[in-house]
Amino acid sequence: MLKHIVMWKLKDEAEGATKAENAKKMQQMLEALPAKVPGVLTLEVGLNVVEGPTASDVCLYSEFPSLEAMLAYQEHPEHQKCVAFIKGVVAERRAVDYHC
Repeated sequence: MLKHIVMWKLKDEAEGATKAENAKKMQQMLEALPAKVPGVLTLEVGLNVVEGPTASDVCLYSEFPSLEAMLAYQEHPEHQKCVAFIKGVVAERRAVDYHC
């Protein structure tokens, strides 16, 4: 199994919306993916509730049966729609992928 974790810090304003509005839209878009993209075992999106200089705004936790399944997910057209939106609202991104 492969775990995929991504954390984003968002721009204060982007795409005509506030950071909070964009975080919520990201959450909705990402949480819709398991129904549209095969191979996603688990997918959770959390929105930060404690502000601070090292805090991220949005966190994605997901699990896949294999590295190949995660790579297929990343290339899937529905995921790419999310990527296009996220790139426009994100100031910083960090990710880690690991086998367990």
